[in-house]
Amino acid sequence: MRAGAATVWEDVHAERRRLLDDLTGVSDAAWRTPSLCPGWDVHDVVAHLVDTARTGRVSFVRDLLAAHMDFDRANARGIARHKRDDPRATLGALRDAVDLTRTPPVNLATRLVEAVVHGEDVRRPLGIPGAYPARAVTQALAYQLRTPVTFGGGRERAAGLRLVDRSTGESWGTGEGVAADAVDLLLAVSGRPVPQERFDGPGAPRLVLAAQPVPTTQQEGDR
Repeated sequence: MRAGAATVWEDVHAERRRLLDDLTGVSDAAWRTPSLCPGWDVHDVVAHLVDTARTGRVSFVRDLLAAHMDFDRANARGIARHKRDDPRATLGALRDAVDLTRTPPVNLATRLVEAVVHGEDVRRPLGIPGAYPARAVTQALAYQLRTPVTFGGGRERAAGLRLVDRSTGESWGTGEGVAADAVDLLLAVSGRPVPQERFDGPGAPRLVLAAQPVPTTQQEGDR
């Protein structure tokens, strides 16, 4: 079921708080750990989350024009703008922005994609388990499946596959079956590496291959 705006923001704000809790007290080395997002370490992802939390419709357009319509460049500038010398200061900036409801002129579901996918970008390399509301994960997955890769989605990655949430039996698409936890399906569709043993079904190898990361920052609506 598609959640309304108030529910989306409730989930996004709660996820920001959980990430803050998970990263408070991590070691200095942890901040330099490569994330699942190609080319970014954990500190970069947090700085990006600060940037997107503070980006509204006008500032998004302004920043994109300043970057000559280059999403990679706009994202890099956003990270540079908010990445502090001390990662804990960057985390503090995220804490200050935790309850903001600003968003670029895109579908609000992209905020759920960002919250879950970037949460796992950070948590999985650090060995921190993540837990997300089922409604947030399934709405994010549904959005990614109907959105082309060129617009930050993952439609092409799942072409010819029937994705099945093994917890609920809910499914998307037609073709060779792939069953997994919804969060793993979301990550794969979003171009993140997920071990093949997390998937079942004849379509699993195709999805894992399609999910191989590419060096781009234009994913899930902004990366």
